Amino acid sequence: MNHSPPTSSCRGLRPAWNRRDFLEHGGLGLGSIALASLLARDGLADGVGSSAPANPLAAKLADVAPPAKSVIFLFMAGGPSQVETFDPKPELNRLHGQPVPASLGKVTTQQASEKSLLLGVKRKFRPCGESGLVMSDLFPHLATCADDLSVVRSMHAESIVHSAALYQMNTGRTLMGHPTIGAWLTYGLGSESDDLPSYIVMLDPDGTLVGGPPCWGAGYFPPIYQGTLFRPEAPPILNLRPSGGRTIARQRRNLDLIRQLNGLNRRPGDPVLETRAATYELAFRMQKHAPEAVDISRETAETQKLYGVDRPETSEFGRRCLLSRRLVERGVRFVQLYSGGGPGNMTWDGHGDIEENHLRMAGQVDQPIAGLLKDLKRRGLLESTLVIWAGEFGRTPMSQGSSGRDHSPFGFSIWMAGAGLKGGRMVGATDEIGLRPVEKPYHVRDLHATILDRVGLDQDALTFLHNGREERLTDIGGRVISELL
Repeated sequence: MNHSPPTSSCRGLRPAWNRRDFLEHGGLGLGSIALASLLARDGLADGVGSSAPANPLAAKLADVAPPAKSVIFLFMAGGPSQVETFDPKPELNRLHGQPVPASLGKVTTQQASEKSLLLGVKRKFRPCGESGLVMSDLFPHLATCADDLSVVRSMHAESIVHSAALYQMNTGRTLMGHPTIGAWLTYGLGSESDDLPSYIVMLDPDGTLVGGPPCWGAGYFPPIYQGTLFRPEAPPILNLRPSGGRTIARQRRNLDLIRQLNGLNRRPGDPVLETRAATYELAFRMQKHAPEAVDISRETAETQKLYGVDRPETSEFGRRCLLSRRLVERGVRFVQLYSGGGPGNMTWDGHGDIEENHLRMAGQVDQPIAGLLKDLKRRGLLESTLVIWAGEFGRTPMSQGSSGRDHSPFGFSIWMAGAGLKGGRMVGATDEIGLRPVEKPYHVRDLHATILDRVGLDQDALTFLHNGREERLTDIGGRVISELL
């Protein structure tokens, strides 16, 4: 699984014309910068020479037989509160308005501190399902899936800042420039789809994600491994279709000519030209298959209702959840959905009024997520799909202002489902106010190690040589969350 990055230099004869000009004037008109990062799975046509490099996105065997073929990461951007969702703390209500107990030590976040007063919780918690998994009344629909969920209440990370925390949850590091988890899976396993990207990201239309493209980037990997932004409606990728009345036949002739020119200019071990041509090959096929993948009119009214597509407050996220199922059905390896975009209260970032914020945000995602889990299960896809729910961090048990909560990476909750995990589990615990883990603490690296384990990749063997160092997603190593297996 150890690969060295391909060289980016191209020696020898060069074409007499500018390649970009040729593509534009040749009539391809594919236009989107996102498409420049994609590769076709099966390379180019026969007869291009024995020195052709192996296709980086060809499907690869896992290190061990994996329970999961795909991952759906439901990212709650802004940081949902653990004590309002999956980690009940009745002691907070008893201590409401009092300082943090001195026995719990010093805590400082962005705007709250140990001098801030504790804020009680208004949500009601109850055991759900046959397993008795405890969750709050923010998620009445998800409660019906309790026996499929495994909640980890003892996650922790480092950064109190959104962008750095987003980078860490996505890449394992707090600084940008590293490959994301979706890029690592694509690098390690390749693609199972001939006609769609292996790694797809769908953002919240309410605004730009804090942290931006590095949250789905390839870092020091070749850019073919980065995520591709999808829209949950046609066209899923802007500028995918050619302009100016260019026909499919004309595009096919252009691509055939590009293949011939690449063959003339190829040197052994240099994949650059092959990459560029194969990019357009995939874009060519996506013109047909990407719009079909997002056409949810093919789904029954019952299925659309299951996801909440028929309700204004859940329609948008419901469409993206339904599209996620359609994408993994079609072999997409890693799908990431963001709930929350734009500034402040358009995300789970409840600084001002945690109750109002979480009621609104949970109301948008509860039914769609439950619908996704139920639909995957009834189609036999949940066992081969790992579903993850997480934010970049949690919230403080102390108040910010009168009714908000500040950022807290010190202890928070996530859940996972599918991929052979044991459902109805609650792993780990935080202290009496939900501040820090006191039982079975797990770091973000451990979450990443668990994801790799579920897709059959060995975290120690999955390496990439960068600046003379064998880089790993889990860096110094992570512990698989064995209680879930």
